[in-house]
Formats: sequence, C-alpha cells, structure tokens
Amino acid sequence: MANFFLPEIFKISIIYFSFLLFNFVSMPQLAKGRNVTMNLIMTIAVTAFSIIGWMIANTYSEAYRLVDYDDMDRGYDIFFGEAFTYIFFIYLLFNAYAYFNERGMELFNKIHFLKSYNQNIVSEIFVSTKIWLITLMIFTAVLSIKIDYELLVIWIVVPPVNIIIAFCAIYYIIPNLRKDFKGFGRYFWGNVGITIIVSLLLLIVLIPFMRNGAVVPITLILNAICLICITTPSAWYVYKHKFEKLSEIQMLKTELGKSDANLNFLKSQINPHFLFNALNTLFGTALQENAERTGEGIQKLGDMMRFMLHENTQDKISLTREVEYLNNYIDLQKLRTSRSADIRIDTHIEEQLNNLQITPMLLIPFIENAFKHGISLQQPSYIKITLQTKEKTLYFDVSNSIYIKADNDPEKLKSGIGLENVKQRLSLLYYGKHELIIRESANEFFVHLTLQLD
Repeated sequence: MANFFLPEIFKISIIYFSFLLFNFVSMPQLAKGRNVTMNLIMTIAVTAFSIIGWMIANTYSEAYRLVDYDDMDRGYDIFFGEAFTYIFFIYLLFNAYAYFNERGMELFNKIHFLKSYNQNIVSEIFVSTKIWLITLMIFTAVLSIKIDYELLVIWIVVPPVNIIIAFCAIYYIIPNLRKDFKGFGRYFWGNVGITIIVSLLLLIVLIPFMRNGAVVPITLILNAICLICITTPSAWYVYKHKFEKLSEIQMLKTELGKSDANLNFLKSQINPHFLFNALNTLFGTALQENAERTGEGIQKLGDMMRFMLHENTQDKISLTREVEYLNNYIDLQKLRTSRSADIRIDTHIEEQLNNLQITPMLLIPFIENAFKHGISLQQPSYIKITLQTKEKTLYFDVSNSIYIKADNDPEKLKSGIGLENVKQRLSLLYYGKHELIIRESANEFFVHLTLQLD
C-alpha cells in the first residue's frame, strides 16, 4: 500500500488532473491570447511539480531498482532524468492536443487547397488528427517511463501515413477510377504499388532513428500489411458508403425537384380548365335567362377567380376557404341546370369552423368530374356530394349518375385531366395520409376520399 499502490495512484492522478488543467483551462486561454503570462507560469509550475512528484513517487514504487546502482545519488539522478523525459514529452502531447482542439479547424481552413477541393474534408482530417493524437497520448501514458524508442518513432510516423493514403484514396484515387469505370481490382493492385513505394520511403526516413536494426523493417512490413489489408478495403468501403449515398440523396433531391415542378405544372393546368368550364356555364346562362342570373353567375366566377389568383398560389390554405370555393362552383353549376327538373343535385357540406389546413384546389376535380360526366340536360341524372370532418380527418364523398354520350359529343372520347392530377397531387403531398377509393358501375361513379389534415 505505502510502497507501491499509493505512489502509483499519485502518479496517475498527476497525469489525469494535469490533462484536465491543460485541456480545459490553460491552453484554451493561451490559444485565444488571454492571460498569456499567468497561464504560461501555471503550465511551467504544474510541469515542474509533476516532474518532482514523479521522481519521488518512483523512489517508493521502484525502489528495487536502486540496488542496481553503486551510488544512491546516481540512482536518484536516473529517476529524475526518466521522470523529466516522460513528463516533458507527455505534457507536450497534452498541450499539442489542447491547442489543436482549439485552433485545429482554423488552421486547416487556411489551407485553401483542402477547402476548395471538398468542403467536408477539413472536418474529417481534423477528427482523424484528433484521434491520432489521443491514441498517441494513450500509447505514451500506458508505456509510462519505459518508452520503447523505436516503437514511439513508428507510432508517430505510421498512423499519419495511413491517414493520408486513406484520404488520397477516398477523395482522389477511387473517384478517378470510378470515372473510368474501373473496379476494386484495379484500385487494389494500384494501392499495392503505392504501399511498396511508401514503405521504401519510410525506411529511408526512419534509418537514422534505428537503434535495433530489426525493429523498423519488421514494423514497416506490418505497416504494409495494414495498408493493404485494412486501409485499402476500408477506404473503398467508406467511399462506397458515403459518396454513393450522397449520389442517391442528390438523385432523390432531383426527383423531388421534378415532382415539385410537376406539381406546379398540374396547378397551372387546373386553373384554365375550370375557367373554361365556368365561362361556358355563363355563356349558356346568358342565352337562357336575363342579365340578373348572369350577374349572379359572374359574381360567383369573380369569387372563384379571386381564389385562384391568391389562395391557389399557396402551399396550404384553410379548409374554410376551400369549402367556399366548392360552394361557389356548385352554385355556378346549379345556374346551368336549374331549369331541368330531371337533374338532382344534393349537397351536404359541413360548415368548417376549425383551423384545419389543406392544399388548395385538391377537392374540386372530383366535383368538376361529376358535373362533367354525370349531368345530362336530356336525361335524368343526379350528383350527391358529402363533406364532413371529425377531429383532423376529412371525409369526402362524391357520387354521380353515368349516361351514354352521343356520338357527336366532343367530350365522349376525352378524359378529364382533373382526376389524374389530383391523384398525383395526393401521392406527392399526402403520401401515407390519405385513402382514395374510386368505384364505377354501369350506372354510377363513386369517389370516397379520407384525408389526414394538419
């Protein structure tokens, strides 16, 4: 307890609290240029205290080593040198990490090549560098004062090389190969060649640092295996997973844009169609009746035109305004059919006092279709319209009679655009929030729509 456990706990505590101090107190202040003198003094004081504390703790936890030295002072000098080397190096890493954590993104953003090449690469390199610094700190802390010099040099050099090659593969090599329709085989053997070249360059760079001739070559061979077996397939997977997903997202955005353009086109188709029908109605009324009824029809048409000019340009309108438009349209059609006793038009449209919102002109195509195909001035015919809401659910039913059109009727071979348009709009705007049932028999056409509103 006294000669080993407590001294080791003391050493670990010094490292832990020093890391917190540098990372959250002193270095953030230094990076921002605040209280520079005070924070420098504090950093130096903490480092000096840690060196002395480590040396004293080692005289307890590693006292067995003192017997290896003939002179006790010589042993203490060795302990002090080891503590100084270890604390200085690991605290240098702590401060480097803390500074990079504060200013790393800013430093990388100053590299215009990276920023102009790809806007995501800066943040990814920043995160990768932070991970490397963290692993380097853990590696150093675990080894304590027994640092293997060759392994430390390799750890400082090899991971950054792997990171650089991975980024080059993801952002340059693989995209160019994919442009030429080359697959994984070409990429793999190309990376084998790059690995051989990089390993030879690393060998040349690390030769001056070798103390044990076998360590560096063996590590470089293991690094080459890592580059080929881990970095190469990992970079391919990241590219496929990331950039092909981005391509899919871009394709979906394009399709969404097309859908939006199609929706706007559908709206532009609907408006002239209703205007044409309304004008035909007014024209027939003017021929049959006096100006009073024609004036009433014109007033209804004016309300409809006002609706189309203002509300129809919005994404959502109140259900109350949509119902007003439906009533105006129905009243306008009743002017045309009022003289025929064989035409029955029943409407049960609830007055809407709620705040529900709906896409404009979503319901009118069903009613327009019923008047277009279900009314005959020569034969008995009928239309029944029901609209009601319960909480946020709208229930809308339209049924109409069907009659055989004359051969000379210009509408006989034409199918209205209204129903197809509204089906597309429902699929685009209320996907999963509507149920549309259309049934047709020899004598009747029936539509039921259930719609979840906002």
